Amino acid sequence: MPSQFFGLNIAYTGLLASNAALNTTNNNIANVQTEGYSRQQVTQQAANAIRVFQTYGCAGAGVETLTIERIRNEFYDSRYWVNNSKVGEYGQKQYYMEQLESYFDDNGQNAGFKTVFDQLMITGLQAWMDNADDLATKEQFIGYAGALAEYFNGAVGNLQKLQKDVNQEIKAKIDEINSLADEIATLNKQINTIELSGNMKANELRDRRTLLLDQLSEIVDVETIETEVRDPNNLDRNTGGTRFIVKIAGGQTLVDGNDYNELECVARTTDQKVNQTDIDGLYDVQWKNGSSFHLHNAAMGGALKGLVEMRDGNNNEYFTGKIKEIGMQEDADGIMHDTVTVQVGRHYLTDLNKCNLSDSGGIITLGNREYYYDSWTYSVSYDDNGEAVYSYTFTMSASKQDGGLNDTRVTNDRVGKEATIGNNISYQGVPYYMMQINEWVRTFSQKFNDILRSGYSGDMPGIDLFTADMTTEDKQYAFQDYANETEDEYIARVDEILKQEGIDPAVDPAKAQEICVQALSDYRYDKESRTAYENRVAKLKKANAQYGLNMTDDEIAKAAQLTVSVGKNVTDNDSYYLMTGKNVSVSSTLENDPDRLANKKSDSDGVEQNDLIEELKDLATNKGKLSFRGCSASEFLQCVLADVALNSKRAETFYKSYTDIAYSIDTQRISISGVDEDEEAVNLVRYQNGYNLASKMIQVLTEIYDRLILQTGV
Repeated sequence: MPSQFFGLNIAYTGLLASNAALNTTNNNIANVQTEGYSRQQVTQQAANAIRVFQTYGCAGAGVETLTIERIRNEFYDSRYWVNNSKVGEYGQKQYYMEQLESYFDDNGQNAGFKTVFDQLMITGLQAWMDNADDLATKEQFIGYAGALAEYFNGAVGNLQKLQKDVNQEIKAKIDEINSLADEIATLNKQINTIELSGNMKANELRDRRTLLLDQLSEIVDVETIETEVRDPNNLDRNTGGTRFIVKIAGGQTLVDGNDYNELECVARTTDQKVNQTDIDGLYDVQWKNGSSFHLHNAAMGGALKGLVEMRDGNNNEYFTGKIKEIGMQEDADGIMHDTVTVQVGRHYLTDLNKCNLSDSGGIITLGNREYYYDSWTYSVSYDDNGEAVYSYTFTMSASKQDGGLNDTRVTNDRVGKEATIGNNISYQGVPYYMMQINEWVRTFSQKFNDILRSGYSGDMPGIDLFTADMTTEDKQYAFQDYANETEDEYIARVDEILKQEGIDPAVDPAKAQEICVQALSDYRYDKESRTAYENRVAKLKKANAQYGLNMTDDEIAKAAQLTVSVGKNVTDNDSYYLMTGKNVSVSSTLENDPDRLANKKSDSDGVEQNDLIEELKDLATNKGKLSFRGCSASEFLQCVLADVALNSKRAETFYKSYTDIAYSIDTQRISISGVDEDEEAVNLVRYQNGYNLASKMIQVLTEIYDRLILQTGV
């Protein structure tokens, strides 16, 4: 039978339970405006009843307060994190695409492409046609050409600045990830310290951790796993501890319990450059322990994904091909270098106007192994069916023991495997728009220069107007074109070179042969064809007979293949690949002597003849003479702005859509875990009544005990 004072203990448990509930409600009300706070409630259950050995069975023993728990639905948290990563991604894209759009804007106030192009091809050409031999008019026209070159210089400068800004923000985001990971790991330790001691729940710490995960999910995609820690000696025993794991970027572990993996940014060197147009010092991201962090994996999300795609997005136009041959070659210092020949077929690789490979060496992946390369040679040959075969031959950096960068040599087991440079990124980021500018500048400059070089100014042959400034010297490139010369003109030019070099073919046939092959350097990207190749073969055969070089037909066929070499220690490159939007300029020769600007097709025509100018004018609108993405030269801005506007609008639409979804999910979360002031006010009354009743019960029992103890008996 229970003690006479058993009722007092029951009332006491009720008093404690009501007091705990009141304090919890008080805490909820105090945190009604606290970001990330989850509403808490007291979990109670009836205490175990006591057998009293009476006919009515057991007597209730009051109430037990088990724990104070936060009200949280983790399903909505995970949904919010998935959606929040999209908010972060498209928020970054929207911000930077709006900047990029402003760079190409031509609103009449800023001198955009249409303004400067119309000045050149309409205003300037018309004035020149009216006064074809007027020196001042020619000088004005050259000035308009310079303005067009400066426009592209400025546009590329803006894009490179944008790429630099995005690159710096990537580093800032990586630093933020590290900071959040550190704090989450610290919270994991604190939570376990509290919860391992019993049934206590570290509610405020868990709220703080969830809030940090909210912030992290906007930067990068987040996945969390929480498992109970069991006693290995007694698996049924619940220790109260948990192992909390945070994974990011498609499943890469960031936090594991009390530990976290730190990320770091490593700036690329010149030897690690991916694109010709990339700025120096772009960051690669890796784990601080040296293991690889998959920055470009498709599963990654968040602001980091948006930034990476803006910085590196190439519209899937990356280098890829199949390895056909492994070879070796010796450099001038007697050091051996591996060579790798890769056959390609994608349109942006078969046309060097569209190509964006690094011109200073880089890293190439050969069958999942990375190697450094110093230079590359583009070549076109023809198979037995007369079909063009396009390939790149990479000269690899020497091994480290020979002063190079590669740890190992390239082995023949790489043949047949895939070769890649850079990453396949579908988004149209900064590199894509730089490639568009380079393609237009190269194509337009070639066509324009072709027309000028085919004409005359007075009795002087025309020369190029557009060229490119060298980056290492205060000089300009000379883009020669000998594709239209006859075999006799070719032999005459070779004779002149042999005479200047003091070479007698009879005495040094090897050197003479080298000069004959080099003199075939007439590569024009838009002119290569089977006919052009056969013309080179015919020229070389004539030189072979003229100088007694004894070259076989196979040697002539190989030597006549179209080749362009780019990279370290390449000094004989005069191809338009070296021209970019950043370095395009007008000829200093024409700036100093505008009278050399050709205006007529025949040297026998009068000085006022303007038929060559008519042909130049047609270049602006005639797609048959110049086609850029199926449009005329004058429609360059429309093509690029269409891409920019589409991406900008898409980013804006998706950002607004995912922001609305985030608001909706967060509203659902708050409806469950948020503090409702009206509900808490009702709870105050409930728990106050409970407290008052428990107090009243104690008062009643006090009176009973007073009568029992003091007033009963003698």
